[in-house]
Amino acid sequence: MAGLGNIKPTRMELSRLKKRRVTAVRGHKLLKDKRDEMIRRFVVMARENKALREQVEARLSGALSEFMLARAVMSDAAMEQALMVPAREVTLSFSTQNVMSVNVPSISVESISNVDGGVPYGFAFTSPELDGAIETLAELLPELIRLAEAEKACSMLADEIEKTRRRVNALEYVMIPQIEESIRIITMKLSENERSNQTRLMKTKDMLAARDAAMMAAQAK
Repeated sequence: MAGLGNIKPTRMELSRLKKRRVTAVRGHKLLKDKRDEMIRRFVVMARENKALREQVEARLSGALSEFMLARAVMSDAAMEQALMVPAREVTLSFSTQNVMSVNVPSISVESISNVDGGVPYGFAFTSPELDGAIETLAELLPELIRLAEAEKACSMLADEIEKTRRRVNALEYVMIPQIEESIRIITMKLSENERSNQTRLMKTKDMLAARDAAMMAAQAK
């Protein structure tokens, strides 16, 4: 495995890389813990979202069935005229909440105002099925808003989990191995230089000892 580019085999560079490795390992652990906690929270939120969706879809299915029945007994013009005016006026407030450094949306229903009689049309030319469908949808409105909030939060958290997973993998499989490889290369190079210097000193010592022995032999003659 290649090291981190053109590295200098010096003790200062070795010390710098060791500090960088410590930082990378610590960052990897923190990101991994963050990823695991986000996954745990995502699973909880996804289960709640699934239960809410099933509940909403079951009631929506009933409302749509009533709409189909109403459409079967009412003309298109009468249906369009009956649904021309909104049945409810809703006031919402939007904010965000922090979930593991992810700002997910928070939607609150401040007020829901009904028209007189609960429906925006007269009862003379409409079917009872349409009344039931309108009432069901009105009751479902807060749940629909909660479902939209939950699904958006799950989507944003899933995106952040994927980003964190890529960072964890980059540290675990790319950066940390490269730093360790560079440390190994520098350590080997420094050890090789140290052995070369030691060999050179030993040879120099032997040469000096031989010279001293020759001088002593010459003086003895």
